[in-house]
Amino acid sequence: MKTQRTEFDPATLGDRETTLLVKSILIPRPIAWVGTVDARGIANLAPHSFFTMVSEEPPIVMFSSTSRKDSLNNAEATGEFTVSLVARRQFEAANQTSARYAPEVSEFEAAGIEAEPSAAVVPPRVAGSPAVMECVLESILPVGGNYMVLGRVVHVAVDTDTLATDARGRTLPLAQRLDPLTRLGRNEWGTLGEVLAIDRPQGA
Repeated sequence: MKTQRTEFDPATLGDRETTLLVKSILIPRPIAWVGTVDARGIANLAPHSFFTMVSEEPPIVMFSSTSRKDSLNNAEATGEFTVSLVARRQFEAANQTSARYAPEVSEFEAAGIEAEPSAAVVPPRVAGSPAVMECVLESILPVGGNYMVLGRVVHVAVDTDTLATDARGRTLPLAQRLDPLTRLGRNEWGTLGEVLAIDRPQGA
């Protein structure tokens, strides 16, 4: 059965409305809860839903900043950042860190979020996060009006209770135990929901 579609022309909508439309389609989006420090040592924490992994060897992740915000400026100045996973229980705290605070205000303190020292970089991690990646800056690429921040993962810390060893001897976190939040459209956030598992088919 053919799908009945409504057509949208970005030239008519404009960039802002087209972006809102696309963000409502590209769902769910994982959230990078990015921790940085500035030159004065003030810790910053902000959620970024333009976030994914872009390289396997070496492991490189990226987040995109919609303007020259603290996460971008601090990562550029210090060459380091952390990415903490946002769990469902941290919903309101993560949302609070999206507020506009002055650069001299630490979101960790303003939102009442406990920080913990990182193992390999200076910026702190979220103590209550089920999984954290510590990154060193690879590069920053201007993309449209945004800035793509690429970071090489140099250390990973995972809540032991989320881990399980599979038949091949690999110890990895279970998705349900991580219980991550995602961003959807509008002001909506999402939870993991049903998890489907299937092996990749073999070629002919």
